[in-house]
Amino acid sequence: MNHLQDFENFKISENMQYHFENGLSILESVFRVESDAWLSIVNEARTLYNTGKIALNEDEVWLISTDAGTKAIYEGQEIYLDVPFEDYEDIDEAEYRGRKVNLNKPYRTPGGPRKFSVYTKNEKGNVVKVGFGEPGMRVNNADPKKARSFQKRMGCDNPGPKWKAKYWSCNVARYRKLLGIKSSNPW
Repeated sequence: MNHLQDFENFKISENMQYHFENGLSILESVFRVESDAWLSIVNEARTLYNTGKIALNEDEVWLISTDAGTKAIYEGQEIYLDVPFEDYEDIDEAEYRGRKVNLNKPYRTPGGPRKFSVYTKNEKGNVVKVGFGEPGMRVNNADPKKARSFQKRMGCDNPGPKWKAKYWSCNVARYRKLLGIKSSNPW
């Protein structure tokens, strides 16, 4: 993240000023991802970028293009619409081949034909098992160069529906805690 104009000419928060002065990206924020302070920085960066006051790199533009930090009213409560690093959807139970399974909760498949699997519903509403990830390969999204290469190769700008492996591969960092992935960087 860098500034196009001298930020003294327009009002920014103390936290944003700290990021400018220390050359920190909003993806390298000093604040914990998903914290109120981090969401505030994302919202402020979105506003500054949309008004042409700052320039952002490709990954930062991706982040501000999500609904991260955007609030809405749901069942009478103010909630965040999206934080792209975790899935806050309700985990519904469903039945798949006679067993109860959790929907949209990916897991590692030790011995399966794919590294990870997830149960989800397809376009017809049927529960399907989606396998994704190449066994033996690491999720290496901590390296920005490798992450950009993966995004381009997979076409992650349009990951498709949840019942396709491409969606889950492109969004694997959202489920890092469930899958035991150390990096919290998005693809």
